[in-house]
Amino acid sequence: MKLDDAATRLEALGNPTRLRIYRALIRAGGAGLAVGRLQDKLKIAPSTLSHHIKALVVAGLVTQVRDATTLICHANYEVMRELVGFLVAECCAESAEDKEAKTAA
Repeated sequence: MKLDDAATRLEALGNPTRLRIYRALIRAGGAGLAVGRLQDKLKIAPSTLSHHIKALVVAGLVTQVRDATTLICHANYEVMRELVGFLVAECCAESAEDKEAKTAA
């Protein structure tokens, strides 16, 4: 994942309302949640919810599917895994390099 993509996604999740929405979708699993159900569950005004869902969709964190008159939101698990992988990919890398340098000295 590119640094700019990670920054965009983390910025989208940096808003408390969007993070609540995203967490609800993660907990919902593959079935996702209808927008109306999200609204009921999180007690968010329809226009506010729409605004925040759009930001998550633009960031690639959420996808939407229309089922007749119902709009269902799904967490994009592939993107979530990539983002988490990006964050932990270099975990303690400098610590390991420092240890190797000390051992070589």
